[in-house]
Amino acid sequence: MRIDHVGLDVGDYERSKIFYERALAPLGLKVLMEPVAEVGGFGGDFPFFWIGKRDRGPQTGVHVAFTAKDREMVDAFHAAALAAGGTDNGGPGVREIYHPNYYGAFVLDPDGNNIEAVCHKPA
Repeated sequence: MRIDHVGLDVGDYERSKIFYERALAPLGLKVLMEPVAEVGGFGGDFPFFWIGKRDRGPQTGVHVAFTAKDREMVDAFHAAALAAGGTDNGGPGVREIYHPNYYGAFVLDPDGNNIEAVCHKPA
């Protein structure tokens, strides 16, 4: 198990994007994706560090996604997190906005942080 990606909310997307583009360039990281307005994913060959404009919706705070070995593990995570008192923030399913095989589920923890399990493998 590993962390798949992490996301931070930012107050001014463009200012933060410029900051991170410059600060992360020496590490070989750049913006690889901007799937929706004011959300960007940085990385070398895979977007693993994300920033997004604060107050975009119900999920605010920190976003952490864990890599799941298969889709069944994503489903099990979602069910267990809800049973543990989490709040549904997007049930298990394909999110083609990221790529055709992106299968993830989102739950808000008791403090409102957006926790995800994701599988990148085809069904």
